[in-house]
Amino acid sequence: MIRKTVLMITAASAFTVGTAGVSHAGAVEKACRASDRPAATASLCRCIGSVADRTLTGADQRQAAAFFKDPDKAQEIKMSNSRRHSEFWDRYKAFGAAAEQYCS
Repeated sequence: MIRKTVLMITAASAFTVGTAGVSHAGAVEKACRASDRPAATASLCRCIGSVADRTLTGADQRQAAAFFKDPDKAQEIKMSNSRRHSEFWDRYKAFGAAAEQYCS
């Protein structure tokens, strides 16, 4: 359930860059908090952000956060033949699995 929520949240639209009160947060946490998903509670976003901080590089977090602005980008990267995209997607899946385990 949490994994689906994490993937839904990270693939959601309505990404807003400047969210008040989360300037210390990483890109994934900010994007989660800014999403319009009902499951994106402050505590869940904090947890997901914490896992992202430990499992994803800053560049990976920015890439994942970009899915909020353009959810189709996630599918594009997942289906890409690019080695760089494939490697990112493997890290992103590992992040999702870790968030599911840690945040449930």
